[in-house]
Amino acid sequence: MERCGPLKMLKSRLELISSAFLLLALVGTTAGFSPPQSAPQGQRWFEDVTHKAGINYRHHSRHFNNEFSEIMQGYTKLGASVAVADYNGDGFEDIFVTDSCATCKNHLYRNNGDFTFTDVAEEAGVAAGNDEENASAGALWLDFNNDGRPDLFVVRFGHSILYENLGNGKFRDVAKAAGLDSYLNAIKAIAFDYDNDGYVDLFIGCYFQNISLFHPTTSRFFPESFETANNGGGVFVYHNNGDGTFTDVTQKVGIRTSGWTLDLGHGDANNDGWEDLYVANDFGTDRFFLNNGNGTFTDKTETAVGFDTKKGMNADWGDYDNDGLLDIYVTNITDDYMREGNFLWHNNGNLTFTDVSRETGTYDTGWGWGGKFFDYDNDGWLDLYVVNGWVSAGPESYVPDVFAMVTKPGIDLADARNWPPMGNKSLSGYEKKKLFHNEGGHFFKDEAARHGLDSTRDGRGIAVADFDNDGRLDLFVTNADDEPFLYRNILPTGAHWIGFLLEGTKSNRSAIGAQVRITAGQKTYLRYVNGGNGFGGQSTTRVHLGLGQNTRIESVEISWPSGLKQKLPGLPIDHWYQVREGQSTKNIHPWKPKR
Repeated sequence: MERCGPLKMLKSRLELISSAFLLLALVGTTAGFSPPQSAPQGQRWFEDVTHKAGINYRHHSRHFNNEFSEIMQGYTKLGASVAVADYNGDGFEDIFVTDSCATCKNHLYRNNGDFTFTDVAEEAGVAAGNDEENASAGALWLDFNNDGRPDLFVVRFGHSILYENLGNGKFRDVAKAAGLDSYLNAIKAIAFDYDNDGYVDLFIGCYFQNISLFHPTTSRFFPESFETANNGGGVFVYHNNGDGTFTDVTQKVGIRTSGWTLDLGHGDANNDGWEDLYVANDFGTDRFFLNNGNGTFTDKTETAVGFDTKKGMNADWGDYDNDGLLDIYVTNITDDYMREGNFLWHNNGNLTFTDVSRETGTYDTGWGWGGKFFDYDNDGWLDLYVVNGWVSAGPESYVPDVFAMVTKPGIDLADARNWPPMGNKSLSGYEKKKLFHNEGGHFFKDEAARHGLDSTRDGRGIAVADFDNDGRLDLFVTNADDEPFLYRNILPTGAHWIGFLLEGTKSNRSAIGAQVRITAGQKTYLRYVNGGNGFGGQSTTRVHLGLGQNTRIESVEISWPSGLKQKLPGLPIDHWYQVREGQSTKNIHPWKPKR
């Protein structure tokens, strides 16, 4: 047996201490000071248009009113989330943003078509979401009834809300009728059709176990362990019955995990036509579930990625090296006192993944949160934007307080009473966001400072969308207890692109899970439609591909969830195309919004 010397004991203790820090990942404090920003170099390709566009809200943390309130403040530093969809069908993508305080309203920003937005949440009926018994934590657009109108699921600590889109700019709450009114401490939801029956199903990730955070009856509701905790909320799976209702099939489908879930991400890891699932757990190992194609999943964590003791907070899928296989990016924690590092799981093509984050330069992003693949310069390679930072407050550090706690003999970490209040102290604060430019699929270079995307606000969620339909992908970024950012992509013209709005007929109408393979310059690129991957954010369901200097494409093949493979001839580039499943190619023409 290996002896545990003083240095190793110290290292283990430091790792234990730093692991504890994420437990309070929602601490509600306001910024007290800010170190100087670095000066950008070179031409910027993003413009901050937040206020000019009419985005005039800021996020507010939830403050709990109970005997544990000073500690429970720590759990309100989340809830700053964003979800994108064209809810009114006018061809311009709109933005839903959550707030968290008990009296705060959520926001639905209607896209006016000129890169300005109007908050219509109150008149649409979706502003409610916070009260004394519920707190908004996330949001997801999904067309649960296949009527072509995106419906809205507001993820909450408490009872989540399912808003049905009525098609006249109005929504109504149908959660109870749909069977989705259970009390859950939900923090993330994604939607995809796991059994390919033509309707998207709902996967909900929960952080805390199923107790009331507003009126806890016990003080022992913190993680039992930093590495192997199994007393978290886990994952719930709701099967869409196709009649406006859902059924809880969690145990039936084989999704058995009780870790402290922060994010869910889906993708077809082995290109067999069935969507697989990655679960990013804060406390407790991440999990990888293989879709068996018969309505069940098998836990393949051990062979696919191995068991880990890191603090998973993001799960996004994308083919970063253009080898035709979807890879996975997971954020963890990398700081002076905790060198976990992120995962960039390279897909080996045999249902195993290899972490290449160190080799590619994507390992260190500080205290990571949302991370999204997208091609911001239209060169055909997926880049990565990562937001980070936990609590940016006063100059005093919270580390000594936690150190003093965890070094007490026999400390019960599950007991909230043992945790020191954070007050106005900082921890992993004022961390710069990262924009990793993909250098040909081999490594990434941070270009955030150059493009003005390296803010030190405490970032949480990211939504990627082309808000003005010009073929350049824009960004919406949420920040905890602060204003968000709306960045307009002003990349100079010259790099070409093509994009698709897919509509299923036999497949689910939103075409979630559809894969698009585009051949240009004798190279084939894979992109797909996902149903909400990425912590604290849902990006566009449109398929976008940068073509670089290619002036033509040779072919397009769409693999629909129904199993249909639809081939299209070379299409004129620099256009969006709307494609219905099985549609005749002679009826496919460049698409433009209705106004």
